[in-house]
Amino acid sequence: MKEIVVWAEQKENRLQPVSLELLEKARELSDQINGSVVAVLMGHQCRPQADELIHYGASRVFCVDDPCLSFYQSDLYPKILARILSDISPEIVLIGGTTIGMDLAPRVAAKLRTGLTAHCVNLNIETIDGKDQLIQVVPGWGGNMLVKIICPERRPQMATVRPGVMEMGKPDKNRRGVVIPVAAGVSEKDIKSKTIEFIRDSSEDISIEEADIIVSGGFGLDSAGGFALIEELARAIRGEVAGTRPAFDQGYIPEFRMIGQSGRTVKPRLFISVGASGAIHYTTGFSKSKVIVGIDKNPKAPIFDMADLGIVGDLRKIIPCLIEEFKKEDPQK
Repeated sequence: MKEIVVWAEQKENRLQPVSLELLEKARELSDQINGSVVAVLMGHQCRPQADELIHYGASRVFCVDDPCLSFYQSDLYPKILARILSDISPEIVLIGGTTIGMDLAPRVAAKLRTGLTAHCVNLNIETIDGKDQLIQVVPGWGGNMLVKIICPERRPQMATVRPGVMEMGKPDKNRRGVVIPVAAGVSEKDIKSKTIEFIRDSSEDISIEEADIIVSGGFGLDSAGGFALIEELARAIRGEVAGTRPAFDQGYIPEFRMIGQSGRTVKPRLFISVGASGAIHYTTGFSKSKVIVGIDKNPKAPIFDMADLGIVGDLRKIIPCLIEEFKKEDPQK
């Protein structure tokens, strides 16, 4: 049976949402290749998370529990994961495109001498020359198109997937699976560079991924004097401020508020894009929002191809009018 392995990232013994999203996608892919879903979990005192992975769809969980693995160690985690993958010879390996995942994945791929596709926004199975291939979809050519990538010969087929791109399934506590304890086989002396602790930046207390309403600005705000109008509009509708890569490069937003291929993926109830043309590397970050409003002076901007509501005009005139109307609905603003 062909197996699809999901590396289950956890922090402080809490599974990261992207791992649960990947489990649901792995279940979908496994149905197409008559396969099974396996998870690999590493950490210290992480056994309860193994049961959670089974509830989300893993049929087997390889659990590596060791004090040396309390925090991610780049000398240890790739070595252990590569060893497990070599033993079970899976067809596909999926890893979350987090900061840690993007460090882990290429190290493991190099050890296994296989290919790796990073920043995937979609995955599916196609039969090519009589062989099931994982189709790995990424934005390419400056974000102007989506590109399909395959790994035709080497196995496993490996991909990192952006957090928030896939839908998370629902846990089923009646689902049964097998937890397989695995010895780490490493010690402190194997660590050349050690992670001591993670310190959360207080500016990131608000998770942009959980926001119900987001107002996002692009480079077009530069002509309007910056993000002051965006921030005022967000306050008026009780939303969060976000922006594009160029907006981040200009210093208008911190990195954790950047939306798109090199930033965060969000799915709010309402997403308002202001002054951004709508290149794919940006729109992949919010394409699953329930309602999308695009505001730009260029009537041919790509943002209007995906927006549920489009407004063409001068931002300096449109945004103040919107703020005024929203304040009428909420006098306290």
